[in-house]
Amino acid sequence: MSEETTVKGKGKIKKPPLPEEPLAPPPTADAGPAADSLPFDPAHFTEEQRAQIEKLSGNLARAALAAQGAIAEMALRQADRPAALSPDPFHVTPALTQVMGRLAAQPDRLMRAQADLFSRYLELWQSAARRVAGEPVEPVVQPGRGDKRFTDPDWTENPVFDVIKQSYLLTSNWLNGLVAEVDGVDPMEKRRVEFFMKMLTDAFSPSNFLASNPAALKEVMTTGGESLVKGMENFAADLARGGGQLSIAQTDYELFKIGENVATAPGKVVFRNEIIELIQYAPSTEQVFEIPLVIFPPWINKFYILDLRPENSMIRWLADQGITVFVASWVNPTPELSTKTFEDYMRQGIYEGTAAAMEQCGVSHVNAVGYCIGGTLLSAALAHMAAKGVQPIGAATFFAAQQDFSEAGDLLLFTNEEWLKTLEQKMDEGGGVLSGQAMADTFNALRANDLIWSFFVNNYLLGREPKPFDLLFWNSDQTRMPKTLHLFYLRRFYGDNALAKGELVLDGVKLDLGDVKIPIYVQSSKEDHIAPARSVYKGAKLFGGPVTFTMAGSGHIAGVINAPAANKYQHWTCDDLPDTLEQWQAGAREAAGSWWPHWVAWLKAKSGAMVPARDPANGPLKPLGDAPGDYVKVRS
Repeated sequence: MSEETTVKGKGKIKKPPLPEEPLAPPPTADAGPAADSLPFDPAHFTEEQRAQIEKLSGNLARAALAAQGAIAEMALRQADRPAALSPDPFHVTPALTQVMGRLAAQPDRLMRAQADLFSRYLELWQSAARRVAGEPVEPVVQPGRGDKRFTDPDWTENPVFDVIKQSYLLTSNWLNGLVAEVDGVDPMEKRRVEFFMKMLTDAFSPSNFLASNPAALKEVMTTGGESLVKGMENFAADLARGGGQLSIAQTDYELFKIGENVATAPGKVVFRNEIIELIQYAPSTEQVFEIPLVIFPPWINKFYILDLRPENSMIRWLADQGITVFVASWVNPTPELSTKTFEDYMRQGIYEGTAAAMEQCGVSHVNAVGYCIGGTLLSAALAHMAAKGVQPIGAATFFAAQQDFSEAGDLLLFTNEEWLKTLEQKMDEGGGVLSGQAMADTFNALRANDLIWSFFVNNYLLGREPKPFDLLFWNSDQTRMPKTLHLFYLRRFYGDNALAKGELVLDGVKLDLGDVKIPIYVQSSKEDHIAPARSVYKGAKLFGGPVTFTMAGSGHIAGVINAPAANKYQHWTCDDLPDTLEQWQAGAREAAGSWWPHWVAWLKAKSGAMVPARDPANGPLKPLGDAPGDYVKVRS
């Protein structure tokens, strides 16, 4: 069937393309007038068309049965968990009441906003009418930069789907803007509603529904409905993997094996306690710097983000620079460790880890790295060491780590008391630990379009398997959180900002980051949504010694893990540390590519003389096994 038609006086214009040729009867010599015929009379169908209809009908029925079975199974599993059925899981109702109350108190502003929305819709309808008439028109509204939901050509080329897309964008932008412009509301409560409204409008995107997603509709017709059957099978499998809660697959989890095709850098576990395994990596140069480097990654994730593939492995790259590298691999806590405290992680992680590295290398101090929450712990430990008058760490580096939490990004929204009570209830149900899936859900919610809805569409509406991606395999390999430690961290750091205020007490010692006089290197990322650059910069200002601050391009992961060979992104450096990030940026110099060479030049200057390379198998500490060790292989 032609995709063009003629409008009087306007010439030919395109009609919306159909997913398939219509299943209409072939013309016959004795066919009556079209008005008298039955265009979908099965008697007029060819055998091939009847087979297509039967296949489509059968697959639609199979998909419906699979969906019903999966939903019924989910309902049965959730029946004994009423907390999971909370009508307000994000505790947004009080904040929403404040915002709506403020809007109701400003009827003139609401009327202007409604009039503006109507005006924009009128503009859209007029634009659509002109397009149907064959006139070239510009979109009334377009997706934002980086929005991948509407990349299928039909979202633009098909007038129907184009209007659906633009209608959604007008409405979602209006709703989000309406909340953003409210005044006279507590800033944190307003921010909570803004976050919830963004989640809500993202969820109602037409790309997330079969009937309004052109790519999904084409896939249904092309496969005769098999895509829907496969999608519902994926849906059921994800529910089963999540134990009745939807755990959307982000990659092929069977393809990656820790120690086989990820986390493959050679080394030995040289120390183990109930909190960490300390891995010493094999050298790749004949000589190494005297002072080793001990890396403390976040315990929320596994350490092998630093060693995904040989070509982007920071661990291998550092070894190639002549650095002796140790990495702390945190335990994946079981209920038996539920009462472990922040002090325990400091003593058994930072103190015992650095002591083991010093013994293994025969040195009086080490250099250290803290990544994300591992950096927050390292900061507290440095202040604790300064107060105690000991200095096992000579210089410290922080990757995307926060000390001041006053501007800690959207994770602050998950730390009010109502949320923490729900969290505590979940941990009690889990025997005193928070499941790794709960942590993954929280982080995924911060980037819902990329980490939730894109996979929802791919896996369920298109019926495809997610692509193999080592980064997403690591992202899904979350660890459990022990109750005592986790609640302390959320309350005292996110809630009270106690470390930055000088109010945090560990082991009876009041901590002051101003007492930390050793050289510090701080890395931030321009687009980091977990440890925002402004937050990281405020933390850098708290240390009492010389601080080098660097900003990398990209976000929380790609900004850190950016091997020089990739030649991606950029970074900014500045010799000064003025009062604000904006002032620092004004004086910063931009350089192409990775920030790693800038950092390692700083690190080498603090790593002592060159000595013969150290074989981790022949040090004073007896090897306990090969890298990557045992702790990292424990799945949640």
